[in-house]
Amino acid sequence: MNSTYFENMGENVKNKLKKCGKNVKIYPFAKIINPSLVEIDDNSQIDDFTFINAGGGIKIGKYVHIASFTSVIGRGKLIMEDFSGLSTGCRIITVEEDYSGGSLTNPCVPMKYRTLYPGGFVKICKHAVLGTNTIVHPNVTIGEGAATGSNTLVIKDLEPWTIYVGSPAKKLKERSKDLLKLEKDFYNEGKSD
Repeated sequence: MNSTYFENMGENVKNKLKKCGKNVKIYPFAKIINPSLVEIDDNSQIDDFTFINAGGGIKIGKYVHIASFTSVIGRGKLIMEDFSGLSTGCRIITVEEDYSGGSLTNPCVPMKYRTLYPGGFVKICKHAVLGTNTIVHPNVTIGEGAATGSNTLVIKDLEPWTIYVGSPAKKLKERSKDLLKLEKDFYNEGKSD
């Protein structure tokens, strides 16, 4: 393979990002399309075999982890706030396409023959964590501290500090806020460098 194949992968992509904080780790087989639309803050990590298409822009906060085999696709925006995370195999879809039959579909077809729903975004708030193989559809906010179990389908906003499971996502129970005390200790001990 030629060197251009790897230019948007791993550490090679860091100098192309809109912003790259301190101690950011992007593993060699993580691929980022449109890196000039991506901001990654300090101490965040993107694991191998992750595919990210920055479409409408991506902003990743501090101490964010994106695990292997995760994909972020679409022409919308993604915001991941501090201490949030995507477990292995998550799918974040930032824009929906019309599959009703009134237009052609898929990215190989010129845009004049396709219909995309405008304004796509996904926001994953501070301390939210998505379990393995969670799928998130566009125009959704994952509230602060919310969590999902494996194979959860998120098609509407998730309330803060609540655990969800199922397809579609249903409330399971409240999530403890004890980690906020740990965060405070973490910062007080100077670990935020």
